[in-house]
Amino acid sequence: MTDTVASARSPRFHRLIWLMPAAYALHIVEEHRGGFAAWVTHVVGGEMNDLAFALNNAAFMAILLALVVWTAVSKSRLATFLLIVWSSGNLFWDALFHVVLTQALDRYSPGLVTAALLYVPISLVVAQLALGERLLTPRPFLAATALGAGLMGLVIWYGLFHFAV
Repeated sequence: MTDTVASARSPRFHRLIWLMPAAYALHIVEEHRGGFAAWVTHVVGGEMNDLAFALNNAAFMAILLALVVWTAVSKSRLATFLLIVWSSGNLFWDALFHVVLTQALDRYSPGLVTAALLYVPISLVVAQLALGERLLTPRPFLAATALGAGLMGLVIWYGLFHFAV
């Protein structure tokens, strides 16, 4: 097995991964317009301001775009693995975060709509294509998804609560 996957085997995956930064951009707009930073501070009990929100999202978007470009151009398994780690954390697990907190707090979590309507279906399609086109086998895919969950946990712990215990 080589590190590079033949492009003829994975045309849909490498086209559809571009939906992730597009969905993320719409998600940022929804969170900003919904007052996510204030929601974190006043509803969740964390601490975030608009500058931190903007800087975090700019950095996360830059990383997502870099991983999408690297994956689309190189078609390498390592790039695909790291993209799944990052995107599962910042899309799939973030969607779960919004859904769970909306339910638990009985209050709208800014970002819920794009998370539920875009993040979940895009994540499922990307997963199906990554596995179906054999870009990753199930074990590395599950490892990437688990690492993404851990990454999302760190983002929440640091970004919202600044490593408070």
